[in-house]
This record gives sequence, C-alpha cells and structure tokens, in this order.
Amino acid sequence: MNDLTHLDHAGAAHMVDVGGKTDTVREAVARGRITMSEEAARAIRDGSVKKGDVLAVARIAGIMAAKKTAELIPLCHPLPLSRVAIDLATDATGVTVTATCACTGKTGVEMEALTAASVALLTIYDMAKAIDKAMTIDAVQLTSKTGGKSGDWRR
Repeated sequence: MNDLTHLDHAGAAHMVDVGGKTDTVREAVARGRITMSEEAARAIRDGSVKKGDVLAVARIAGIMAAKKTAELIPLCHPLPLSRVAIDLATDATGVTVTATCACTGKTGVEMEALTAASVALLTIYDMAKAIDKAMTIDAVQLTSKTGGKSGDWRR
C-alpha cells in the first residue's frame, strides 16, 4: 500500500517486526526548553519552590519516562536501556533540558530521549506553576542519534 513502516499492507497500524535486525549500540539526544518569569527561574535555581527540589524531581521524572516510553507511545518497542541522563541548565528565564538515552538493541532510542525531555519539562511546569502559570514549553526536538541501519544524524 505504501512505504510507511507502521502500516501493514491493508493500511492498519502495526508494530514493526525488528526480530531480524542486528543489535547495535544506539544513542539519542533530545532537548527542550521551558521559559518562565525571572521569579520562577530564580526560585528553581535557589531551591525555594514550595513543592521541593524541582531539578531533582524533573531529573528522576525524565529517567522514569524514558523507561516507560513503550507504555506511552503505542507502537514503540520496549528497550533495554543502558543509560538515561537528564541534564538541566538553568538561566534567568528558564530551564533547558537535555535527555540522552542509550542501549544496545534492534531499534533506536529517539522516542525514549524525546519522552524523557518532554516529561522532565512537564514536571518543571507542574512544580513551579504556583509561581508562574504562563510558562511555555517549546523547542522539544531530537538533536542527534547514532547507530542502526540509518547511521548517525545530527541537527
């Protein structure tokens, strides 16, 4: 019917069979940003948000989200992640989240990195919304991937 890998010959959605693929080392990096008032950014940096340590909780949330990606995104394969790292860079008007995921497997970890970055950003919003409800999450994007049949890619 078409060249879309998640559709079968009849056009129905299905999980791609990766059984015949070779295991390779794979890594993906995704990034996103949450922009906020200077007051909210300062409270996050200073650790004075009433709900607790926003950055620590966002880091754990991102790691947990990467591990749950196949449960959240319907056609994703569960992967044996060997590494999930969440880096959080604060500045005067927000936080930039960078999520790195790695595994040795038959399919890539791009969705895990994107999910990790997204959930870390949502967690920051949740914990700081009492200070600034107008925060904006944007620019969530894959920045690089390595491994697999399609090789390496960088934004």
